[in-house]
Amino acid sequence: MLTTLAKLIENQSDCSSVTGYVASDPLSSFVLDGLLPRDHELYFTEWSESIRKANKNIPNLKTVLINTSPYHNGGANAVQELGIAAATGVFYLQQLLGTNLNLEQALSKMIFQFSIGANFFMEIAKLRAARILWDKITEVYGTEMDWRGMQIAAETSTFTKTVYDKHVNILRSGNEAFAAVIGGVQYLHVTAFDEINTSSSFSERIARNTQLILQEESFLQNVLDPAGGSWYVEELTRELAEKAWRFFQEIEANGGILDVLKSSWLQHRIAVVNEKRQLDIFTREKSIIGTNVYTNLDDNGFEEEKWSSSHFSPNELNGQISIQIIPQMRLAEPYEALRKRAEVLKVKTGSQPLVGMIGLGNLKQHKARVDFVIGFLAAGGITGVASESIISVESSIEFVKNSNLTHFCLCGSNEQYEEIGHEILVTLKAIFPDRIFYLAGLPKKEQQSQWIQEGIKQFIHVKSNCYETLSTILEDLKVTKVE
Repeated sequence: MLTTLAKLIENQSDCSSVTGYVASDPLSSFVLDGLLPRDHELYFTEWSESIRKANKNIPNLKTVLINTSPYHNGGANAVQELGIAAATGVFYLQQLLGTNLNLEQALSKMIFQFSIGANFFMEIAKLRAARILWDKITEVYGTEMDWRGMQIAAETSTFTKTVYDKHVNILRSGNEAFAAVIGGVQYLHVTAFDEINTSSSFSERIARNTQLILQEESFLQNVLDPAGGSWYVEELTRELAEKAWRFFQEIEANGGILDVLKSSWLQHRIAVVNEKRQLDIFTREKSIIGTNVYTNLDDNGFEEEKWSSSHFSPNELNGQISIQIIPQMRLAEPYEALRKRAEVLKVKTGSQPLVGMIGLGNLKQHKARVDFVIGFLAAGGITGVASESIISVESSIEFVKNSNLTHFCLCGSNEQYEEIGHEILVTLKAIFPDRIFYLAGLPKKEQQSQWIQEGIKQFIHVKSNCYETLSTILEDLKVTKVE
């Protein structure tokens, strides 16, 4: 790419006015495709030579990209992103110094790209800490102060975006863009709220206007360092820089960025962090508005575009060796898969997946738990059907019989459970043995066995693994209604 660009303008008399960046990051492409050139030393020698030739013809164009987005989209945290950026920057710097480029020329070719996530203050601190790390590294190389600066291109995160309730993505991108500007980036790309599929002219206009509002209406361009002097941001930046420096040292101690990718050491470290992220989403410790909380069941979503399969041309694929890829994902994908399962079930059965809510006692006694369970079920595309107030065994029998549903959840206060809940459950299981029953809330440990013996399949409560529970319910509904 760089050699082609150099050829296109080699006959121009003056290319010094060409600025910006047209850059490549081979390492990020390797980890996306799971392919590494067998003779990677020769590959990087030729790559470095193309950088040198491009510099000769286009001296002010940045052509070396350190792109941390693939690691971000694989679930890496801020510390890992910074450590990877530092290690990748050092690796490329070493490659470039093997050509006729001097230190200042090599540094002038480099631009760092970060994806900006949802944690507002953490992302500001991440960008500020990145500059601290790079300043430290370039100082070790003996670089003059004027050449130690880091040029940063930022983009709003794909990892945080959702298919369902897609207009919430506008708020997410706005928050992320704001953090990027406060963090002091030189280039900013705001993704369209529906870019997961195919962006529209409307969504692209919203994305452009997000930047214009930050610039023209928030006046952020008039402040040199908006976050400077904030004790919280400064302390978070310092802590993040220290942890990232230690992670960078770990990478170097294991042979550098290329070796940790070849050995899958880095991929494993990122996977551990991503598993914790997924668990937080599954248990709803972390919220995704419109996905695992406040779900809009009227939103049918839209078709999702798959990630690009390869970043190499056919000629480059010869003589490759395999390395472990870092899967590119979005945090909301598991819940979106549940919603799609519910949609498939709806097509097969002709109706939305439904679970009946048996509200014990008066409205005040059962409403809180009925609302909780309805919201809980909605994350999996399941609709909760609430009963009238159930104050007797007879009214519960009538509701179950008339609803024509197969799954029910008992909802009420702890007092109602003890006063009438056990009697209702035992009676219903005796009359309707094929029905499946859940209980809202988590009884004391010594009481749980009694509920299970009487017919409760699962307890639904604030500490439940929402994803696993919904997956089980959908599978039960599929067996009951389809098979």
